[in-house]
Amino acid sequence: MVFGRSSRKKRPVEPVTLKILVAGGFGVGKTTLVGAVSEIRPLRTEETLSEAGRPVDDLAGVEAKTTTTVAMDFGRITLREDLVLYLFGTPGQDRFWFLWDELAQGALGAVVLADTRRLEDCFAAVDYFERRKIPFTVAVNRFEGAEAFPAGTVRAALDLDPEVELLMCDARDRASVRDVLVAVVEHAAARVGRDRQPAAT
Repeated sequence: MVFGRSSRKKRPVEPVTLKILVAGGFGVGKTTLVGAVSEIRPLRTEETLSEAGRPVDDLAGVEAKTTTTVAMDFGRITLREDLVLYLFGTPGQDRFWFLWDELAQGALGAVVLADTRRLEDCFAAVDYFERRKIPFTVAVNRFEGAEAFPAGTVRAALDLDPEVELLMCDARDRASVRDVLVAVVEHAAARVGRDRQPAAT
């Protein structure tokens, strides 16, 4: 009998695809975060800020910002051979919030990106995901020159539930953003597991 390598080829793995939202206030770094990890050229719907928008766009703290997302950002990252995330960055200004319900359809979870200089700007995103019971993780984007507050202080300011994870991150750094996305997936998977457990009789 001759022993040799099997001629059967390993079947390609069909990956599970999950949808993750990236939300937060205007100028917090959502477009940067999606672009930092996307393995494809990210889709961006940025437009130049106009004089007409100045009365409604709060530029305090982000005076150097010249563009804004008007629909969404889109990117893709493969976490494992069998797990692919599709990232959808939401627009930050109040006047584009009507798009959030469309973008949230089918989302497994979300990242709420926060800036400690404008922490109140992410309140609406936290409230949105809490009300719709979409699992989310808060990621504090470390901007140069921003005061570094302890995680407990930020958590208290946002009045987060104990199960909501809060992480520090750099939206420009691929490894840092990947850690945040892994945390979101793990948190969402744990929530799904709890929801599927039979109720105690």
